[in-house]
Amino acid sequence: MPQIKSWTVSDAFWAKVEPLIPGAQRSADRVYLRRPGAGRKPMQPRQIFSAIVYVLRTGCQWKALPSEFGSASAVHLHFQNWQKAGFFLRLWQAGLAEYDEMEAIAWNWQSIDGAMHKAPLATECVGPNPTDRGKKWAQTKPIGRRDWRPAVARRQRRKHT
Repeated sequence: MPQIKSWTVSDAFWAKVEPLIPGAQRSADRVYLRRPGAGRKPMQPRQIFSAIVYVLRTGCQWKALPSEFGSASAVHLHFQNWQKAGFFLRLWQAGLAEYDEMEAIAWNWQSIDGAMHKAPLATECVGPNPTDRGKKWAQTKPIGRRDWRPAVARRQRRKHT
């Protein structure tokens, strides 16, 4: 039995994702150089989504995307367009709603905690930073030494004639 990889998009998952994907639209106010239908065929949305899931699950760079998923730059362009269209937000909201139906999220009791900056008054209570204790802040020059200065103020370059 073949092993299913963590980045494989199952048919059941794809059935939930597919309605949320923004459709490819040609802008009416833009002038296109090619006729509709000319040039390379567009990538299938499932192939694009599978490639995005692969990058997100493995953590690889876009340019390291295996060729089985198609052009890495095209996949990245679709990723950016889908992000601008709000696809990933809708996908997260749909997943959260489905999880709420299955597990009943307690929406009336939520807690968020975090601090991402230094407390400005903390030094008054706890003192200086332990890694800074005992350091001499006003360092004096060693005796008999001068401040460093370059030997030549500026360099004269020869002019080739």
